[in-house]
Amino acid sequence: MLAALAEAGPEWSHGYDLCRALDLKAGTVYPILIRLTERGQVETTWETDPPRGRPARHLYRLSTAGAELARSLAAQAADRAPAPGATRLAPRTT
Repeated sequence: MLAALAEAGPEWSHGYDLCRALDLKAGTVYPILIRLTERGQVETTWETDPPRGRPARHLYRLSTAGAELARSLAAQAADRAPAPGATRLAPRTT
């Protein structure tokens, strides 16, 4: 979730777009967004000018703290990534 929001940078994202990008159902995405918002990692706002005939939707983006966390997690993941050309050992199946 943090990585998907980090890709959007300072731009606002719709929850539906996050569901599609992450290939997750709304019942998974929205509770995560709510928890991240409660923890100060994500900012939310309402759409200010929705198309006629459609209600306003929530918009989401990383807060400053959320962006810092996303960068930190990405760096940790990069540190754990195997070196280019490294052979990955597979478990025995016998």
